[in-house]
Amino acid sequence: MNNTRKYVLTAMLVAIGVVLPQAFHAIPNAGSIFLPMHIPVLLSGFAVGPVFGLICGILTPALSHLIFGMPPAPVLPSMLFELALYGLMSGLFTKLIKVKPLMAKIYCVLILSMLCGRIGYGLLNALVLRAGSYSLQAWLAAAFTTALPGIIIQLIVIPILVTALVRGKLINID
Repeated sequence: MNNTRKYVLTAMLVAIGVVLPQAFHAIPNAGSIFLPMHIPVLLSGFAVGPVFGLICGILTPALSHLIFGMPPAPVLPSMLFELALYGLMSGLFTKLIKVKPLMAKIYCVLILSMLCGRIGYGLLNALVLRAGSYSLQAWLAAAFTTALPGIIIQLIVIPILVTALVRGKLINID
């Protein structure tokens, strides 16, 4: 895929990542439960690689915050870091993991990327943003318990989307 296509696809995924969460904000705490912004960012790493995935992971929450005020300012730094890691790691793992069949590779990349993002989110909060007041229980609650519906949605939707894009020859993840 040439750089022009990567720029266009990244811009489309950023736009989806900014607009999609708006459908959920009528429900209290829906963003932290359903994680709609995470889907296009995780998808970006598969589709455009680690560098453009990283860019998508930074631009999506930053633009959403500037346009809609979501995520709110106190949450923005940790979300920026988490989503940047999602885009970067899904792109890196897509290149590094050589597993067959396709669905096994997609799930390996997706699960590892999700874990890296959540661990990075927890470490940033524990060591920098909320040093001394962020506990393991707070991290587990935010990263896994509250987010469980969103995690399930990601584990269902992203493999379907990646498989469709690969079969349609719109992306190549070999």
